[in-house]
Amino acid sequence: MDPVPHILVVDDHRDIREPLAAFLKKQEMRVTTASNAAVAREVLAKGAIDLIVLDIMMPGEDGLSLCAYVREAMDTPMILLTARAETIDRIVGLKVGADDYVVKPFEPLELVARIKSVLRRSNALPRTRDASPNGRVAFGSWIFDLGRRELVNGHGLSIPLSAADFRLLVVLTQRAGIVLSRDQLLDLTSGREPQMFDRSIDNQISRLRRKIEPDPKKPSVIQTVWGRGYVFASEVKDVK
Repeated sequence: MDPVPHILVVDDHRDIREPLAAFLKKQEMRVTTASNAAVAREVLAKGAIDLIVLDIMMPGEDGLSLCAYVREAMDTPMILLTARAETIDRIVGLKVGADDYVVKPFEPLELVARIKSVLRRSNALPRTRDASPNGRVAFGSWIFDLGRRELVNGHGLSIPLSAADFRLLVVLTQRAGIVLSRDQLLDLTSGREPQMFDRSIDNQISRLRRKIEPDPKKPSVIQTVWGRGYVFASEVKDVK
């Protein structure tokens, strides 16, 4: 990440978007703004965004849809801007991959503090392997097609993956051989409020093991590293 973080502010209300951008610039951040999801996608396609501040309620494609798109396509951290009454949307946002949220109306300094906190967490995470040119990787007897969200076994049979299974498998295969703590896996797969869902990753690991391990009771692909977390122990190769 550049020493001066590049923040993308996505909000359809100009009276929120522009003053917020000006305030963040005063906090020594680079800022790009987008008035809707379509503009945000164009900005993201050019790369070099360190964090997204994203309004949930927008006309057309809403913030939750854009949040899900970002999390499947890239590791860019996100903070949601939500109205006080949008409790369900906040929960959904965290589940689809947001890293944090701020309730409107908010104090700009609180948002800055949360941005810095999320960036510190994000920068401490292990980097991913280079992406496969065609979005397909192999491990063991499995072929994992990220573009089609499909996992195929050695007999050519497609194994169904839930959204949570898919996100977890993406994270693990992109960081094969690296021990990841529960906190890191939660940050990478779902985002969370502090102190929330701190053991749920164990259940997700168990469900995924039942689908991909030759013997889930003696896992050889996703191994437990006691006291530290989990490691994807199988070699991951690009598929031509």
